[in-house]
Order: sequence, then structure tokens, then C-alpha cells
Amino acid sequence: MSAPIPTIGIAGAGAWGTALANAAANAGNPVVLWMRSPEHAAALAATRTNERFLPGVALHERIRPTAALADLAQARAVLLVTPAQTTREMSAALAGVLPPATPLVLCAKGIERASGSFLCDVVEEARPGAPVAVLSGPSFADDVARGLPTAVTLACRDAALAEDLATALSGPTLRVYHRGDVRGVEIGGAAKNVLAIACGAVAGRGLGESAKAALIARGFAELLRFARAYGGDAETLMGLSGLGDLVLTCSSAHSRNFAFGQRLGQGMSVAEAAGGKLVEGAATASALVALARAKAVDMPIAEAVDRILSGAWTLDQAVDALMNRPVKSEH
Repeated sequence: MSAPIPTIGIAGAGAWGTALANAAANAGNPVVLWMRSPEHAAALAATRTNERFLPGVALHERIRPTAALADLAQARAVLLVTPAQTTREMSAALAGVLPPATPLVLCAKGIERASGSFLCDVVEEARPGAPVAVLSGPSFADDVARGLPTAVTLACRDAALAEDLATALSGPTLRVYHRGDVRGVEIGGAAKNVLAIACGAVAGRGLGESAKAALIARGFAELLRFARAYGGDAETLMGLSGLGDLVLTCSSAHSRNFAFGQRLGQGMSVAEAAGGKLVEGAATASALVALARAKAVDMPIAEAVDRILSGAWTLDQAVDALMNRPVKSEH
């Protein structure tokens, strides 16, 4: 009798967690999908759809919903797909049930606001010595869940583990590349959300496609400067988890960050624009700007977003400030 195929664990059953569960199952893996609510788990098991977050998308037959965190203990790897600002809490909880050798793959994109720490550092504090990886790239949950072709990057300092995880998660419609540059991949994911708010605001205010294109290009320059200052590889940022994710998130109202910025551009307040939903870029902006200042990295677009969110600037003041910066060589 052949040995059973090890499961992939997914911690978090929102839209992205459910989409990744479907993708991992499509790649041939049994999947345990964890969520906090026993009622939610029971509903998913009964209906085989996540109507709250991904209506109309059938849950793959290889997925087993659960509300018991201990059910993740036997997984070959666990994908952490809860909001960025809950990473410390969830990492500590998982440390109590996962063996030390089980890799934890971060799928949220952000920087911890309270400490200013990168999420991989937060995980490593909770699980010292345990393997950690990051999954990021241009990917909307609905596209992935419905089996539309998507490519992302998985980064891990252990090259053999990165290749193993990328192979395990790659399937007919999800292609997973792998790299060793954990810092570069997580910076690309965190910073692009802040820049997407700016692009959304430009669209909402009706400032034109030329302005949006300029903002994406100059935003990418900011992202590169920041990544280099914090040890990221510029080549990483040229790929899926940097430029690819930036272009997608800054170009579509399917992006929650872009849509949030668009509503700001239309004159809504920060609270009205958020509409009671989590906006990762808004939660990350102040931490990103503080880290940039700490290493004297020039990030005028990110700074403008942070000032708009804090109420220090109006959108018009931000546009004036960016357009009236001293003329200099492009770099």
C-alpha cells in the first residue's frame, strides 16, 4: 500500500485562503482549511461553497474545512492566509500545534504596524528556527479560485525547500516560481498595496491614464530603492512579486487597495472609503514610511498616501506636492 499524500494546511478561510485551498487541491494535495468559526466550518463542509467570501465557487472535494487548529499539525506545510496585522497572534497559536520543522508560508502582504517589523521577522520571533517562506505575486482570489491561469513566486532561504513547496503547490492553472530572496518578495507585496491606494486616488479624481502610468513607474522606483536599502534583490522586484503585482494592483478596481483609493479620490473620507473592510495598504502605510525614513529612502508617493490617510494632507495638496518637487535626473 502506498503512503498517503501529506496534506497542505491553510490557516484562514477568507477569499484568498479559500482560493489557495482550491489551487492546492487542484495540484493533487489533500487540504485542511482552518477557520476560527465552527459554524463557518460546518457550513463550508455542508454546502461546499464559501458564499461569504467567494460566492459561486465550488470547494474542491479534496478540501476538509475545520475550526480545530490542531488539525493542521500533520500538514507538510501550512499557508498562513490571515490578515497581516494578525500575523503575530496566529504565528504564536500555530507554534503551539505545529512541529518545529513544519514550514509556515506567509500569504498576507504587509508590515506589522505596531512594531514596524517585516512579517517574516514576526513569524521567526514566534517560531525560532522554524522554516518560513513567502508566497506573493499578481493574483486575485477570484481568478485563482476559478482556475484562471496565474503565476506567483514563493521565496524561502532554503533553496531545496523553496523548490519542494513550489512544486507541491503548482498545478494546471497555478504556476509557482521559487526564489531565495525572502525580503525582496515580502517587500514587493507590502509596498505595492500602499502605492495602489495612490493609483486608485488618481483614477477616482479623474486625473487621467497618463498620470496613473507615471505613478506606477515612479512608485516602482520607490519600491526598488526601499528594497535595496533593506537587503532585497533588485532582480526579484523586476519579477512577479514586484513589478507584476504592482501593475495588477495599481490597475484594477478588483484590488481592494485600488478601490479604496478610488473612493478617496471621489471625495469620501477614509472611513467611508474603507466601508468597514480591511485595507492592507492603509494599515501598512505608516510603517512603510517610518522604515523608509529610518534608512533615508526617498518615497514621496508613499509619504503622500500616509499623509492623506492621517488627515495631514488633502488629495489636492498631495498632487501639488508631488508635481512641485525639484526637477532632477530620473533614477
